[in-house]
Amino acid sequence: QVQLVESGGGLVQAGGSLSLSCAASGRTFFSGDYAMAWFRQAPGKSRELVAAISWSGKSTFYEGSVKGRFTISRDNNKNTVFLQMNNLKREDTAIYVCAAVEVPTGSAYVPLVDYQFWGQGTQVTVSS
Repeated sequence: QVQLVESGGGLVQAGGSLSLSCAASGRTFFSGDYAMAWFRQAPGKSRELVAAISWSGKSTFYEGSVKGRFTISRDNNKNTVFLQMNNLKREDTAIYVCAAVEVPTGSAYVPLVDYQFWGQGTQVTVSS
């Protein structure tokens, strides 16, 4: 199994910044290569993919509204993925959830669907 624990959410004013972290653990995680992603779900809306990163970290994906404002990165030595969020807007308010999916060893592939493991989420609230 893979366990994912998010941290770093909170309340911030519009225009401000927050940094989220997701720590991965579990025997299954250590025995394979995993692409990672951040999803978010706002009240009354469906879950959406915000950003994703390949196992190597060399390939990334960003949803259109966050391009240029959010940066996803990872530290495989610490089994942690990060989401730096700058110039936050009220519409970024949501629960942010970390996800992982196993990929072929050394893959630069960035999956957009079919994530296998999910964290509990961390609340991000942006006030005006």
